[in-house]
Amino acid sequence: MERKLYKSRDDSYIDGVCGGIAEYFNVDSTWVRLGLVVFCLAGGSGVIAYIIAMCVMPERPKSKKNKTAKQRAKDDNYAAYADKDSQDNEYSYDDRSNGPRPQ
Repeated sequence: MERKLYKSRDDSYIDGVCGGIAEYFNVDSTWVRLGLVVFCLAGGSGVIAYIIAMCVMPERPKSKKNKTAKQRAKDDNYAAYADKDSQDNEYSYDDRSNGPRPQ
């Protein structure tokens, strides 16, 4: 299967460039971001490279098949929380530790 380099949708701070590079090489995005900082401090070439990558790298197409494990887990956690919250209407989210709301 051919791998393609895309901007990340779920691991992004500015535009998803570092997250996309990390997904492509299957490394932690923190290491890619630290490498970018080193390039920025070494003469400013990292800033130029990041701006070029922002313009050149395409967005990841929207598809359930292309979701990463992290995004699927986030969606599953949200769905589980929404189901639990809809079943528990007596308490609001902020008041659960204090008991029922006064009438």
